[in-house]
Order: sequence, then structure tokens, then C-alpha cells
Amino acid sequence: MVVLTKCELEQIALPAVQLAAPPLALVPEVDLSAVEASDAARSAAARAVAKACEDHGFFKVTGHGVLAPLLARLDAAAAAFFALPQRDKDKAAAGAGGGSPPFGYASKRIGGNGDLGWIEYLLLGVTAAGAAAAPVALSEGADSSCFRDVLDEYIAAVRRMTCTVLELVAQGLGLDDEGVFSRLVLDRDSDSLLRVNHYPARPEAAGEPAEVRRRLTGFGEHTDPQIISVLRSNDAAGLEMSLRDGTWVSVPSDTRSFFVNVGDALQVLTNGRFRSVRHRVMVSSARPRVSVIFFGGPPPRQRLAPLPGLVDREGGRRRYREFTWREYKTSAYRTKLADNRLCYFETTATAATS
Repeated sequence: MVVLTKCELEQIALPAVQLAAPPLALVPEVDLSAVEASDAARSAAARAVAKACEDHGFFKVTGHGVLAPLLARLDAAAAAFFALPQRDKDKAAAGAGGGSPPFGYASKRIGGNGDLGWIEYLLLGVTAAGAAAAPVALSEGADSSCFRDVLDEYIAAVRRMTCTVLELVAQGLGLDDEGVFSRLVLDRDSDSLLRVNHYPARPEAAGEPAEVRRRLTGFGEHTDPQIISVLRSNDAAGLEMSLRDGTWVSVPSDTRSFFVNVGDALQVLTNGRFRSVRHRVMVSSARPRVSVIFFGGPPPRQRLAPLPGLVDREGGRRRYREFTWREYKTSAYRTKLADNRLCYFETTATAATS
């Protein structure tokens, strides 16, 4: 277990005492195991994916085919890494040992614009072969080698699942080219990422009544910039989503399933039909929360704009101008977590009516 000192704790902005967000009554769910059974089953899954993306911006995936033993090995490897002495984790810090910022280990600081959280994390790039581009420190020693191996195996499995989901997204939209989104993630220059998050336990929470328990911001509210993100966590609660009416709801944890979020890039490609979902992690538990997120991103050179077929359905109205993923990512890095990054890329007509 990682215990933060009082000095470190005081660096984190604490929210006011507040009640926990109410649980979401029914999380949209898609079973991928039936996709290959028949054309009818695949069509039904595609419709369910499209509806969930349009109505909520997120959904849960079951029947995903990622084997339980692999997930157990990843959980154990992540727990072992975060249990290391701080000096050892710092060897994997961004920029340390030859690593390239912003990849590597970080604690409390999220990005470079003042966002703080009750969190430590490991951010890794994903290579063309679908493996973790890990910091040098993770390549040293037998335990680190095992960590690399399980990360590589996990990324390969989750990237396959991500592409299946993206093909269903395209089919659900009625697009002729069902690989229009998945090809961006499979491209050899795809800018995909993997982040392993650890939200340390709050021992004092054990003695606090739930109705007055102070909740810390683990990861502040934001949308994901990429096409989609695919998350799995342990059984500790904390993930919250903002519904379309602005209501925040908690999402029950499910260790056997994955949660898929619409990202900003998919919002642009669908001309705003699918909107990226605002989410956050709040920490009030006496137990640590660990989550692993795969972010499916396009190549830096990729030009992003609403797909012509979807623009035609809105009478030719384009909500977003064309830009490259590199341009958008550079802009996003200049903003704070909660900012609306897409507003800078809206067409004049869209901005005027917002």
C-alpha cells in the first residue's frame, strides 16, 4: 500500500464534504461474444453500440474474450509495481533513465497545467506491434521483465477488442467502410496509449460515516481526447460519469467487464452525433483503486474532420473544421482537465449557436 505523507496530502485540493453521486441504475451493456454467431447478432450488437454512444457516450462490454488469467496477472503486476519503494518508482518517472516525457511514472500531478489528484500512475506509449513502449527502468530486472510481458500481452488483447468495438461503431452508423475507425488504431503510427492508475486508499475513511465521508479528487472531470478509451478496474468504486443533463452518477465497478468511453476524436468524426463523455474518479474508500485504460488514438499526421456521409445527413453542416491529431493533441496539452478542448475546433456557425 502506498501511504502519502501529510505534506504530500496538502498539495492536493480537497473538495467540500459532499454526498456520493447516486449509482447509475442501468449501465448500457454490449455482449461481444455473440458478434460472430450470425449477421443478425452482429447487427443487433452494432445497433446497441451506436445507441449507447449516442445516448450516454459510454457502455460496458462483456463477452470480450480477454482471458481471466491474463487479467489476474496484470492486476498482480500493477499492484507489485505500485508497492515498490518510492525511489524505485521514480526511476521510471517521465524523462528519467532516457524515457521520453510525458511517458513514465508520475504522482499527484496530472499534466503540466496545475491539475492535481489523489493518484499515481504509469503512462506508456504503444508500439506499432501493439506492445508497451515502457520506460528504461521497466526493462531492468526479472520482475520488470515480467511486467513488460504482461503489459504487451494485455495491450494486444485489448487492442483487438477495441478494433472490434470500432467496427461495430461504424456498422451502427450505417457506414459502408466498417474499418474507417479501427484502421486508425491499427496504423503503424497510431498514437495509442496505456495508463495504469493507482488511487491510494484513505485509511481514515474507514471510520467515517458514508453520508459525511470526505471525497478526494482522484482524477478530475475531463473527456478523453482520443477516439475511444477502454477501461477496466479492480472492485474499488470511484468512477463517475456525467449524463447528458449534467447529472453525475457513479458507475458500479465490474472486474469482469470493460467500460468504453467515446473520445473527442470520435465526436469530431461523427460530426457530433456521438459526444465524448465527461467523467472523473472520486476517492472515498479505505481500499485502493487500480484501473488500466487503453486509449485508441490516430496517427499524429491523421487529418480529422466529420465524415462526409455523416455530414450529408445533416444537410451538409459541418460542426468541426479539419485538423490533424498532432494539432489537437498539442492544443489539449495547453488546457486544464475540465476545459472544453473541442470548442477551439468548431466551425464558426457551430460556435455562434453554442
